[in-house]
Amino acid sequence: QVQLVESGGGLVQVGGSLTLSCQASGIVFSIYVLNWYRQAPGKQRELVAGITRGGTTNYADSVKGRFTISRDNTNSMLYLRMNSMKSEDTAVYYCNAVMFNNNQYDYWGQGTQVTVSS
Repeated sequence: QVQLVESGGGLVQVGGSLTLSCQASGIVFSIYVLNWYRQAPGKQRELVAGITRGGTTNYADSVKGRFTISRDNTNSMLYLRMNSMKSEDTAVYYCNAVMFNNNQYDYWGQGTQVTVSS
């Protein structure tokens, strides 16, 4: 059974920092592309950051220079370090693992709430 479990969400002040973690199980973690998405109230889910099997990263323009995605294939962990946080970073953050071969394998965590207060 595949599981992605996020942790580390919470309440942080504007300008503060937070690190999200995602523990994966039930998949060959190292072969998956991993992503962090977020969804704010009343808005569509959006891609925040992604990291390939080889470690290449990409970020939404809104978080470039502030957020850092990383992965630990040995321990099947995905991280998102968030610095200089803004009120608009408030959202539910989701961990996502995706892999394509003859089929698409697409797994999601349950989400973790991040609230940035002023």
